[in-house]
Amino acid sequence: MQLSDTALKERIREWRSEGKTIVFTNGCFDLLHRGHVEYLNTAKKQGDVLIVGINSDRSVKALKGPDRPLVGEEDRAFIIGQLKAVDATILFDEDTPHRLIDDVRPQVLVKGGDYTPAQVVGKDIVEKYGGRVVIVPLTPGKSTTGLLQKIIAKDNPHANI
Repeated sequence: MQLSDTALKERIREWRSEGKTIVFTNGCFDLLHRGHVEYLNTAKKQGDVLIVGINSDRSVKALKGPDRPLVGEEDRAFIIGQLKAVDATILFDEDTPHRLIDDVRPQVLVKGGDYTPAQVVGKDIVEKYGGRVVIVPLTPGKSTTGLLQKIIAKDNPHANI
């Protein structure tokens, strides 16, 4: 379910009062694929509640370029929120999720294997209060860029992406 900042803060209070371990991750999640689902399933196994920060359309453009995202922010948040592993999604418009991580204060912060622990935004926040960072290996051969390359190659075998 997609939540506003206010609604998310209320749910976090409830989950904490129930003694639940909160896990946070974030991403663009443009063109959902098997690698995303496996990643989110693994993230969920790190605790009781999985909150996923979804980059806004503006922040995806800043990160990935003017032709992205292919799927709008509301649709991406809805689709990710429908996955069994995900308890809540929230959109964020900043270039990094630093503020959101500070608000959520998860016990576990999860990022994909394309990051090292030192590169993880929010690592400083989470470790300051005793949380931990978990790096989840990527699923080989599964990526949005790979999907885009296949789509473009099918339509134009001579295209270079």
